[in-house]
Amino acid sequence: MAKTERYGLDILIDASRNKSTAFSEKEKKALGLIGLVPDATETQDLQLQRVLMQLGHKSTDLDRYIYLVNLLDHNETLFYRTIMSDPARFLPIVYDPTIGEACLKFGHIFRQPRGIYLSIERRGQVKEVLENWPRRDVRFICVTDGGRILGLGDLGANGMGIPIGKLQLYTAAAGVPPEGLLPLYLDAGTNNQGLLADPLYLGLRKTRPKTEDLFSFVDEFVEAVQTVFPECCIHFEDWTGVDAVHLLERYRDKVCCYNDDVQGTAGITLAGMINACRIKGTQLRDESYLFLGAGSAGIGLSNLLCSALVMEGLTLEEARSRIHMIDAVGLLESTRTDLVDFQLPYAHPHAPMGPGRFAEAVETFKPTTIIGVSTTGGAFDKKVVEAMSRVNERPIILALSNPTEKAECTAEQAYAWSGGKAIYAAGVQFPPVNFAGTTFLPGQANNFFIFPAIGMAIYATKASRVTDTMFIEAAKAVADQVTDAQRAQGLLYPLQSDILEAEIKTAARVAALVFDEGLARVDKPKDFESFIRQLVYRPDYQELV
Repeated sequence: MAKTERYGLDILIDASRNKSTAFSEKEKKALGLIGLVPDATETQDLQLQRVLMQLGHKSTDLDRYIYLVNLLDHNETLFYRTIMSDPARFLPIVYDPTIGEACLKFGHIFRQPRGIYLSIERRGQVKEVLENWPRRDVRFICVTDGGRILGLGDLGANGMGIPIGKLQLYTAAAGVPPEGLLPLYLDAGTNNQGLLADPLYLGLRKTRPKTEDLFSFVDEFVEAVQTVFPECCIHFEDWTGVDAVHLLERYRDKVCCYNDDVQGTAGITLAGMINACRIKGTQLRDESYLFLGAGSAGIGLSNLLCSALVMEGLTLEEARSRIHMIDAVGLLESTRTDLVDFQLPYAHPHAPMGPGRFAEAVETFKPTTIIGVSTTGGAFDKKVVEAMSRVNERPIILALSNPTEKAECTAEQAYAWSGGKAIYAAGVQFPPVNFAGTTFLPGQANNFFIFPAIGMAIYATKASRVTDTMFIEAAKAVADQVTDAQRAQGLLYPLQSDILEAEIKTAARVAALVFDEGLARVDKPKDFESFIRQLVYRPDYQELV
């Protein structure tokens, strides 16, 4: 490589190549770095020690998030070494729950751009915008329009923190190489008046367009991706519920794409349900389900659950009959005229039941499992949990909304109000709970056990499509990695400290299914786990000369 006037500085500002204080003497001489870095040559272990010391001086997780994002911008390898050194500690900082606060303040804590900002004002120019990205072998684009960020609502351009964070988890949790990952914010405006009035807001200062205008622009984006990045999988994330479902249906049979809010949430919840049934000695088809929330997450979970129930021998009609759903208006039932198309299969004949009567619904339907995807903190109150405990010996309570303040109930509440009978998991991590001399380990139904493994399987096989059966297989693989001893303490998911190993095993099983479904575009390996392991990214510096 020819040496140029700025070659040494070019290395230092390239986060994928910068080693900071770890360049060898040979590299310093060859790359024009002498004098631009300290004379000392440090090991990565020593660099990590400094990072951990500096993180220890930060007083809040948001400060630690800002520090780590800055590290990523300057030294990508050291960033991933840090995260992967202790995932149970760092994943909650770079993603949920800290990411919620980071998105609320995104325009205020912004340092430098990462990814692509694709404005609807660039209609007709999308291909040219994508071609501005310096890499051509993009394998995943995580794209949001910021329409419904976590349980926080319309955050517009502030939502760019989500695709940035999601793609970090592809690498940190499942070893997908980071150079093929592209976060993208599709800017169609925002209806959040507070953001529109904020002088530091980074997005278009206009309200959102009509659905048909938005979808036509997304059409242009999806088509351009096929041309510019032909082996790319599109990961839709945090769109409004109706848009999320409709966009998935619009493209899922045409291009390689999926929606993590719809399918990933469903997959991780299904994994928890499988282990809850193992604790009870039942099967999924023996259970009945009552949802609080009937948006994209709830419907996605219901649809995937029905597919799993059909695989257990039920008809689709029988499977749907085991599911009742309540949204902000009330029970989904057959006389309602305000339901959207994807809610109709779960609108069973029943007398109307308004909102705020969830405990009554528990007494009426006697579900074995309640699932909260409502973003209404505290919705599973003492009356609800006590009602579940009256109609069940081991009530299954899944309070999946996030961030923490949106959880339908806490782990401590679930165990206390049920007298220690509840089988519980949440969308956020709660600490162990000691109740009546027993220590319970509440699980976190976090999508990061599912979508990074799905991503690694797609990356390895170059899958042409993404199917629901891949998420069912991933759910089963995740569930199978929880031991009997862990389930005895109420744990429904693998330990986060072992997440890379868990995801490798899950990705191997999903990859095998990709081949079984005839969707792979590479040669079939003899051993799928070895096939995955040889592709896993390791955060080690590479010799540059």
